Amino acid sequence: MAHAQRFSSALRLSSTTLAALLIFGLGAGALAQQPAPTAVPVGTVIAEKRAITQTADFVGRIEAVNRVDIRARVTGYLEEVLFKDGATVAEGAPLFRIERSPFEAAVEQAQGALEKAQGALQNATVQRQRAEDLLKTNAGSVAIRDQRVADEKGAQGDETTAAANLKTAQINLGYTEIRAPIAGRIGRTKVTMGNVVGPDTGVLAQIVSDNPMYVTFPVSQREFLALKTNRLPADGQAPLVSLKFSDGSTYDQKGRVDFVDVSVERTTDTVLVRATLPNPAGKLLDGTLVRVAVQADKSEEKVLVPQSALIADQQGSYVFAVEDGKAVVKRVKVGAEAGSYVAIDQGLSGNEQIVIQGLQNLRPGVPVLASPVTLTTGRS
Repeated sequence: MAHAQRFSSALRLSSTTLAALLIFGLGAGALAQQPAPTAVPVGTVIAEKRAITQTADFVGRIEAVNRVDIRARVTGYLEEVLFKDGATVAEGAPLFRIERSPFEAAVEQAQGALEKAQGALQNATVQRQRAEDLLKTNAGSVAIRDQRVADEKGAQGDETTAAANLKTAQINLGYTEIRAPIAGRIGRTKVTMGNVVGPDTGVLAQIVSDNPMYVTFPVSQREFLALKTNRLPADGQAPLVSLKFSDGSTYDQKGRVDFVDVSVERTTDTVLVRATLPNPAGKLLDGTLVRVAVQADKSEEKVLVPQSALIADQQGSYVFAVEDGKAVVKRVKVGAEAGSYVAIDQGLSGNEQIVIQGLQNLRPGVPVLASPVTLTTGRS
């Protein structure tokens, strides 16, 4: 009986073992039939080291070099407005004309007063000379002579006052024609023809010069030290400045930093920096906000990769590199732009094979089939 039980148990064990071997064999065959992962085709470039000029970006505002508020300096009836709103005016161009006749009359009145004072002085001079001649012959007294000298001095004072009044009247007459003190673009007139204007009227119009123009921008103390712009070189080779407008377009003229403030703004820990740029076509308007790129005075060697290779996530920026036929993630710290390339401050040492095409199908560790790509976009 016991022998039969042992035989039955051995039979069951053999059946179980056979079933396991069959299952294992079938599984191994199935596994053997699974294909290896397909390599993802990608386009790559070599991360190269190259000397570039470091740039830093800031937000700045365009400012006119000269800005003048036009005001009336005498009170009178506004006869003419001699410009079109928004027009470009030359220095000395007439802008407003105030009624002249009252001021011409004041000039004539002052001229008459001067002539009267000159006549009185001439008479006083003659009387003084006569008194001196009589005194020499003992026919006159010292008191009379002294009185005639005093009368002559008084007449001289009256003549001086009358001459000054005439000059004032002539100056006021000249103020009836208001001229542009600078060349530039004039805004709209605040007062129209037919109104009485004067010093208390306020601003009649504003002129801003338009070529060249300033751009001013605050620079943090850290960036300020990095750019080494705290002192402008004596040879005039100050840092270059370029601008970008709000639509992303780049201004076609460059300028140079010409002023660095002498103190740090305590509330913001920034230094105000100013650059001057030519504006021959009038593209720069007073008050416009722009992006300002300032180039450092010396070039540095940086690793460059195309901007198209950069990927960003919550942890920052990274690129895919090819190592041993597989895609590898390289975390990077991005620096300044250099045309269609970007400088890498940390994360790459140069000569890495960087993926720029086929990124949408990549995962870390996936086999790749790398093909070199020749870029035709320029670098600056």
